[in-house]
Amino acid sequence: MKHTIVRYTLAIIGLFSVTSCTDYLDNAPDDILTLDMVFNSKNRTEEWLAGIYDGIPDPYTPMMRNYDAYADDFSPSQDWRAFSDWDCIDKILGNWTPQSEWKGNFWSDFPVRIREAYIFLDNVKALPEQEVYQADVDNMKAEARFLIAYYYYLLVNTYGAIPFQTSLVDMNDPIDKILIGQTPYDQIIDWLDKEFKAVSELLPPSYTEERKYGRATSVMALAIRARMLLFAASPLVNGNDDPDYAAYTNNKGEAIFNSTYDPKKWERAVNACKDLLTEAEGNGYALYKEYNGDGSIDPFMSYSNMCYKEFNQGNKEILFARPDVSYDLYSQHSVPRGSRGQGGLGVTQELVDAFFMSNGLPAITGYEPNGEPIINKASGYNESGFSTQPDVRKTKWIEGDKDAKESNAENTIAPAGTFNMYVNREPRFYVSVLYNGAWYRQSSRYVDFYYAGEDGRPASGSLWDAPQTGYLLRKRVHPETNILNYSIPYRPGIICRLAEAYLNYAEALNEWAPEQTDEILKYVNLVRERAGIPQYGTGKDSNGLDKIPAPADQTAMREAIRRERRVEFNCEYAIRFDDIRRWKQIDILRGDFYGMNKFGTEKSCDKNNENAYFKRRVEITRAFSEKNYWFPIHQNQLDKNPNIIYYSRFCSYWLLSAATMTTIKS
Repeated sequence: MKHTIVRYTLAIIGLFSVTSCTDYLDNAPDDILTLDMVFNSKNRTEEWLAGIYDGIPDPYTPMMRNYDAYADDFSPSQDWRAFSDWDCIDKILGNWTPQSEWKGNFWSDFPVRIREAYIFLDNVKALPEQEVYQADVDNMKAEARFLIAYYYYLLVNTYGAIPFQTSLVDMNDPIDKILIGQTPYDQIIDWLDKEFKAVSELLPPSYTEERKYGRATSVMALAIRARMLLFAASPLVNGNDDPDYAAYTNNKGEAIFNSTYDPKKWERAVNACKDLLTEAEGNGYALYKEYNGDGSIDPFMSYSNMCYKEFNQGNKEILFARPDVSYDLYSQHSVPRGSRGQGGLGVTQELVDAFFMSNGLPAITGYEPNGEPIINKASGYNESGFSTQPDVRKTKWIEGDKDAKESNAENTIAPAGTFNMYVNREPRFYVSVLYNGAWYRQSSRYVDFYYAGEDGRPASGSLWDAPQTGYLLRKRVHPETNILNYSIPYRPGIICRLAEAYLNYAEALNEWAPEQTDEILKYVNLVRERAGIPQYGTGKDSNGLDKIPAPADQTAMREAIRRERRVEFNCEYAIRFDDIRRWKQIDILRGDFYGMNKFGTEKSCDKNNENAYFKRRVEITRAFSEKNYWFPIHQNQLDKNPNIIYYSRFCSYWLLSAATMTTIKS
């Protein structure tokens, strides 16, 4: 969806900063559209609404470069720092100030979209002669209200307390009514909670017309509401014990954050999740599953095609998606160099370590101070040696080895000779991670990440198009992608899906009513069932696997849910980054991050052999700090609005008031 008409709102900055725009329409040249011209035309009305939708962040390349990379999943080649599109690498190294540019800058874009939406609400009307009826108008108004709420949600989720208006600003008002300060965080959340619920009652759960795919639905509104209230109930903003939070006030002296813990926020999150599940499941939404010939779930194909199948192809797991997405560069960056990709978009060793074993147990439970993994011996995980037998599973997935066929009842997912770290792992691992020695079907070969190898770091020349951690990203890179002929199949830009709704509900319920163990486990187990790993409990699970012991208490359940989220949502729409933020676990994002030895030339795991490839090596040392819980507002925006008081911990300790700008000491 693109902007195709000239609109006066593009000459107006919304609530956060101001540009001259007096009597724009009255003084506009004849070739500039007026509001009457727009809203007396069906096509132009629809184009205006499409322009508001266009602000929805793209979950592929833009999010990868602007948000996803800040978490501990992605590991882009450090040599890409030379390119301005990859300034996220500097940021994960700690080089981020109020003067830093951020290409995903919501602060500049979303107020414009919000203003456009308010103008739409004030001007859209029925045009019966053009087959625009009042029912159409009512639905479009509900869509615009959803978009206003959604953009405000993204702003408050990114920056914390923000300037907030619930109606169109009159640009002729006094400047102090236009340039307002921040509204306290909880007040914004309360308004958004009510607004998402209200618009959900006005919107349909889905559309039968394919052309309307991606437009706002009741399920989309409830999904964002549930996600938002889960964040609002979490430690970062619910009883944050950081004493600095209690001191943060706006220009009216109001506390920006409520530092008192309120357990009722978890109850509200639980109820929001239940509202979503009722609406979604009641209207046919379900986890995407594919099946083997014997009727059993095929977890490889299910998890893989969940990323690629569209809603009209039976993927009813999708709750919210952006139809128009830029997945081409995402794919190119992930395809190995030897297959003509720019194979430097990898994943961290820490993500590899997070995946369960095929028996459903975590392989690694933590790390020693020197970075050595603490291995869960009960899991069967082995970090030395190479397999002597192929790892064969019941699946139609054909990305694991050269002899794999969809017609086979079983297929090899890791050939003999695979490093034991990658053997007997759960299905989601193989769908998500491309490791050294893995089969790459599009090039009919095993990938070679050794130093100076076909896909590894070259000995000379351009160094950036190679994996820095010894891994490339496989998840959401369509298996039919072929860079040689520039064939990159479409896939939906999924923003919310039902598996998240299940784990959101399980997490919120565990915090609010941990005694409801059966209900909590029901939703965790639904995700594990589709993943093809043993469920929690006793006896046999629905896949015929022996269940594993359930978490013993609330703390253990919390950890189990967090582990499940870590794996299930890896490399998806910044879910991991938001989880780390809301749990107040910023420590995860600083310090040494590991990979395999990219300078290794030998198939060896001997730690004493400097040429051994399969051994852990520090790849990057990150420098996130408490200020990175919230994104910095750019200094030029702060300069435009002196009523924004910007404390930090967040960014270099700036205080801006209407009269002065001074530095605050920590």
